[in-house]
Amino acid sequence: MPWIIFSTPLAIIAYFLIWFVPDFPRGQALWYLLFYCLFETLVTCFHVPYSALTMFISTEQSERDSATAYRMTVEVLGTVLGTAIQGQIVGQADTPCLQDPNGSAVALESANHTYSTTSLRKTQNAYLLAAGVIASIYVICAVILTVGVREQREPYETQQAEPMPFFRSLRQVMSHGPYIKLIAGFLFTSLAFMLVEGNFALFCTYTLGFRNEFQNLLLAIMLSATFTIPIWQWFLTRFGKKTAVYIGISSAVPFLILVALMESNLIVTYVVAVAAGISVAAAFLLPWSMLPDVIDDFHLKHPHSHGTEPIFFSFYVFFTKFASGVSLGISTLSLDFAGYQTGGCSQPARVKFTLKMLVTMTPIVLILLGLLLFKLYPIDEEKRRQNKKALQALRDEASSSGCSDTDSTELASIL
Repeated sequence: MPWIIFSTPLAIIAYFLIWFVPDFPRGQALWYLLFYCLFETLVTCFHVPYSALTMFISTEQSERDSATAYRMTVEVLGTVLGTAIQGQIVGQADTPCLQDPNGSAVALESANHTYSTTSLRKTQNAYLLAAGVIASIYVICAVILTVGVREQREPYETQQAEPMPFFRSLRQVMSHGPYIKLIAGFLFTSLAFMLVEGNFALFCTYTLGFRNEFQNLLLAIMLSATFTIPIWQWFLTRFGKKTAVYIGISSAVPFLILVALMESNLIVTYVVAVAAGISVAAAFLLPWSMLPDVIDDFHLKHPHSHGTEPIFFSFYVFFTKFASGVSLGISTLSLDFAGYQTGGCSQPARVKFTLKMLVTMTPIVLILLGLLLFKLYPIDEEKRRQNKKALQALRDEASSSGCSDTDSTELASIL
């Protein structure tokens, strides 16, 4: 909670300054680099403890799974809300495209200078207004989280005299086989969906020709994801998490193939967007719902190692941000080599083909690799039930008899 409380006001300031245009012409790139990196750092200081709270609000697997489902539903809903706020406010300040994308860089720069100062100022104010609204929502949600959530500790953890050294705990966490397999699969599937998300607007604008529809298509995807997360929560409790991962994430593949083969048809595109949202919901929810099972398995194998939850969640967040960075790098370099022209009304055929590959074939390959790694993940439903019984016995023993550290170790070994 202290990390959440102290990072929130600084993150709000950094976020607002990302969208502020400084008066000095030189050094603006350094300004945006500084405040964007600062904002990402502060959001990480919020996100890691926020995610780790899943392990501290209940000791029951079913309650943790339910909390994860609610958390991911609200996160997707927050993405929808942010997309709607930013899109609607900034969309009011329409910036015209450049009619000659094949022109020289000097010609493009000259065309940029033809925009009126009034239009430019209107666009700047629109971004600042959107940033202010989103920052206000950030503050309200952080206050609700801080006031409304209380942490709980495991009974056997409270009896530990001293916490284990950090680097020893880190070594144990990173040598835990189920965790390595889970984050590896999570990395590839996250990268796949981030490539789709990061290039979707450009793909709709230039490859499909729906310049004025991409915001609505993105909203259709995220709303579909929001409404289907509860369905996936029911599915994983009924058929198991590994089965849900295979079906949920692989269901994106047929629709990505359809996008690659279809012509510019708006109705079909909306149908594909809604169907893709179902897979996005599975990609949001299922890997995060599997992480508490890994932590429970780790606690049984290392009963003396307590307080390791932030390490598990921090590396999970790290790989999320790593996938985001790799996605941006791949997209930027690919489009640059293809000859992408910023602000153009149309793009060369090579750019359109590159966008199609970034949104369809590349994510398909990454999804298949991720599912192959999830196949190696060893914690199935039978293993989960065994771990649940063993942990409950460990808690009961610690609560009723106040067992010593040696007793806890022996009990865990027997179980």
